[in-house]
Amino acid sequence: MLVDSVSLWFAQTNCYVVAPESGGPCVVVDAPPDPRGVADLCAKYDLAPVALLLTHGHIDHMGGAGSAEDLLGVASYIHPDDDFLTLHPHRQLLNLMGAIPPGDYRPPTLRRDLSDGDVLELAGLELTVLHTPGHTPGHCCFHLPSEGLLFSGDQLFRGSIGRTDLPGGDYETLMESMRRKILGLPFETIVLPGHGESTTLGLERNHNPFLLSLL
Repeated sequence: MLVDSVSLWFAQTNCYVVAPESGGPCVVVDAPPDPRGVADLCAKYDLAPVALLLTHGHIDHMGGAGSAEDLLGVASYIHPDDDFLTLHPHRQLLNLMGAIPPGDYRPPTLRRDLSDGDVLELAGLELTVLHTPGHTPGHCCFHLPSEGLLFSGDQLFRGSIGRTDLPGGDYETLMESMRRKILGLPFETIVLPGHGESTTLGLERNHNPFLLSLL
């Protein structure tokens, strides 16, 4: 099993490649506005991407999706509840930064809609879609139960959770998603977040103050 990541763009967003082995098909999780960095990560292991899985519609996670589709020849998978973000990356940049930095921020056009409970059979992997609204309405985590991995996007971090003060965010909704979709996973599940270091669900259940408040 091959899983590797690189932190890209201003926000140091983790972009992941996931594959049964090097030299074969893979899936990519999230595409920050640095599509060449995404492509280089695939090339490092001679991987052939078959899909781009987007945890949510924030610019630092999908701002490179349109150009990554062209570079990698893949479709983007994202929950339609985030279309208000995904389809307007330049508006996001203006709202967040007051300007549009140089770059290619085209939204994804080769779209596949995600739904809660979907089982994605891609690149020899079976990933389950967990719709976890709260950080954004369409936020999704991707669970690979055969390997005990959870790609948590901005739902769960080491010692923290995703912010809920941006448009479409809601703290109570995020915590309900955590309770219903995340806390029931095995303690040994390795959590691979959208920012920062990996962790385990057991560690977070024992030490993360936000999860402790639910238990």
